[in-house]
Amino acid sequence: MSSVSFASPTLPAPASASVKSRVAIWQGAALAAVLGWAYLPMLSVFADKWLNDPQYSHGLLVPFFSAFLLWRGWKSDALVLKPLPVLGCALLVAILVMRAVAGALLFYQLDAASLLLALVAVSLAVGGVPLAKFTAPAIAFLVFMVPLPYELERNVGSPLKVIATVCSTFLLQTLGLPAIRDGNLILIDDVRIGVVDACSGLKMMVTFAAFSVGAVLMMQRSRFEKLMVLLGIVPIAILTNVLRIAATGVSFANFTDEGTRAFLHDGYGYMMIFIGLALLALELWVLKRLVVDPSRT
Repeated sequence: MSSVSFASPTLPAPASASVKSRVAIWQGAALAAVLGWAYLPMLSVFADKWLNDPQYSHGLLVPFFSAFLLWRGWKSDALVLKPLPVLGCALLVAILVMRAVAGALLFYQLDAASLLLALVAVSLAVGGVPLAKFTAPAIAFLVFMVPLPYELERNVGSPLKVIATVCSTFLLQTLGLPAIRDGNLILIDDVRIGVVDACSGLKMMVTFAAFSVGAVLMMQRSRFEKLMVLLGIVPIAILTNVLRIAATGVSFANFTDEGTRAFLHDGYGYMMIFIGLALLALELWVLKRLVVDPSRT
């Protein structure tokens, strides 16, 4: 009978572990803030692109979405931290070399890659593999805040321009307009529409990829559905760009006022992301009706 009066000596342990976990997480957050300060020159260059280039304006939202992913995971999962300070610090030393190379080459994208690896190193040092796995989706999503390198824009953008020109010309012909393709030009009677680098759709593809990957990370769907969403990024982005160019061709063929043409051209550009999101929603709607949910059978 006397045994019931003794308290279990193991009860305070979880509370103590929880306190240590919170302290470690705050230490990791402080280290991440120091990294942000250290990389401020690079981030200021990227911020200029986010603010002045509409194709990269989504970069302003990327860090907030990554923070939301961390917050959502922190609310739903209990972490058991197993710090690996030696491995984390060794990785940080290697990253210093990476930063030196990026600075010598003025290669901001390489510097951005070192920032992402530095965040991984902090996660390993503070919480080991469990914390690294926990923060991996949020850190990986930060890649969408990095503008594309010029060489990638040129080498990938050129084939996309050809695809956009061919498909847009075909769509305009289908609509009954006498459209003819001449290189990356679309001729409609005396109207000349040039599919320049900005019209390749590459930057739109990056923006739409950020939204699609964010949707995959958020939604509760099967792996097959998530894979289909990811595979749909390229065709939906190309289709959206083709619709924009074709709409521009129709408008230029029917309006001669330069102010009206410029207004419609810019308006179609801003509408691209909304059309892409509408197509993404349509894809999710179709997948929901095609894929059988085992929990409902």
